[in-house]
Amino acid sequence: MTITVRTAQPADIPAMEALIARSGIELSDGFYSKEQAEAITRHVFGVDTQLVADQTYFLIEKHGELVACGGWSKRSTLFGADRAKQGADPLLDPATEAARIRAFFVDPSAARQGLGRLLLTHCSDAATAGGFHTLELAATMPGVPLYLACGFTVVERFEITLPGDIKVPLAKMRKSIAPGTAQRHQTA
Repeated sequence: MTITVRTAQPADIPAMEALIARSGIELSDGFYSKEQAEAITRHVFGVDTQLVADQTYFLIEKHGELVACGGWSKRSTLFGADRAKQGADPLLDPATEAARIRAFFVDPSAARQGLGRLLLTHCSDAATAGGFHTLELAATMPGVPLYLACGFTVVERFEITLPGDIKVPLAKMRKSIAPGTAQRHQTA
């Protein structure tokens, strides 16, 4: 099985948006109602092009097909696509602030095959190389089990209210990482 991780490029955005839409709806089953899954997919999920420009957003391809995407950020935005952002997105201070783990999505046909964990290891290593000591993210309910299994802890539960007065629960999670001790990339 040939699996590759590569940096996302602007030309990849349409394929990533399509994968995100499939993942957001199908993998939310059992965690969110249909209305919640549709609302968060429509109003929050999607590509943050700043991550693509920063070269901190990655794709996983299996036999040349896009099966997962996600990244990390050295900027203050915690979650959301371009359409959900407001204003500037300043750089974080790696000495005192946490790098962000952002926008992890797996194609439903490739779920539960270790791709999220592989992507998280790749992003953790890159954030460590960038001088960060802590990772932080806003997890959807379908993502919480992965992040807990990878050593994150829930620091705050909150919900966002989307158009139509649809409330969607999320969890703010954190994990300490120590420079020089990043996990080596797993091979599949």
